[in-house]
Amino acid sequence: MSYIDRNLLTNEQVLHRAHLSRVVFVSPSLLLLLGLAVLALDGDVAVIGVILLFAGLAGLLSAFIRYKTSEFAVTNKRVIMKVGLIRRTSVEIVLSKVESITVDQGIAGRIFNFGSIAVVGTGGTHDPFHRIAAPLRFRRAVQEQLAA
Repeated sequence: MSYIDRNLLTNEQVLHRAHLSRVVFVSPSLLLLLGLAVLALDGDVAVIGVILLFAGLAGLLSAFIRYKTSEFAVTNKRVIMKVGLIRRTSVEIVLSKVESITVDQGIAGRIFNFGSIAVVGTGGTHDPFHRIAAPLRFRRAVQEQLAA
């Protein structure tokens, strides 16, 4: 059972779910490929290739854990965002306390449909969450609930 499902309030329903973008796997995958390329060269650089290979594998494992343990949802009562397994960061803001929601996308984010989301609450909270898939759809879901 997910963090969001375990922490729903009475009569609260999840209306929209989001997740991290698969772009979190790009850097470790490139590192892994670089390690394989260096290993293919043979010679004295094989040790560097092995180091790069293990670094790429560790990065892929870390990205996979981050991808699987990140949850974002809009319910009929709150906006819930949680990232992390051991070191957990979560933000739960009641919809009536949401002042605004910002989306930040660079050029790559626009092309591959990912970006950063920050929900600003009336108390001044401003916690950005990065590399969210389809951030504009998430913002629209929050805005629709605010208008309802």
